[in-house]
Amino acid sequence: MVYTADRPPVPSSDDLRARIPGWGVDLDPADRPAVPRLRFDPDSTGAHWDLPEQQPEKWPRERSIEHQRLTPVFGTATPPRGLSGAVRRYAYRYSEARAAHWLLLLGADRINALESHVGSMFTLRPDNPITQTGIKSEFTHNGWKSRVGTGRVDNSHTWMDPVLVAGPWVLVGWLLSRAGRAAAKRFTATGRPDRV
Repeated sequence: MVYTADRPPVPSSDDLRARIPGWGVDLDPADRPAVPRLRFDPDSTGAHWDLPEQQPEKWPRERSIEHQRLTPVFGTATPPRGLSGAVRRYAYRYSEARAAHWLLLLGADRINALESHVGSMFTLRPDNPITQTGIKSEFTHNGWKSRVGTGRVDNSHTWMDPVLVAGPWVLVGWLLSRAGRAAAKRFTATGRPDRV
């Protein structure tokens, strides 16, 4: 059948049932297990509203350009902040039907993970890069064997995982060593620590 501007002929249910095994098995509502849930019976739900009360916004929420308003209830666990929040807000300038919207949101997730790693280094309890990044499990739970000789799709980016995981730690270590050397050089040149 060729798709044209004219409406193509629609086969009857009997023709389809004869041609396609199992076609139309759910036409009879008695055969559908979900029919009781499909029935519109507002009294059985216990809901006392037509539209739920709108949850208050504690900060400006991202809004899809496809929808007129926010959903009545939305998540508040992780408010957008930093560069990842800016990328997230920018993603909502695009339609949800465009790849740019979703790619920006994926990128914002990666930026948020990096911000969290870097931020943890400046706390009293930084992340443990050996146990919390999976490096320890590589040696204790057959990490190498699970990758080599299998058809895993994620093998193509395995080379960059150490860079993404260890990169922030190496960068901060390098910056601290440079700062320490500069302070030591100033101390040895003047014979006393610099005063601020």
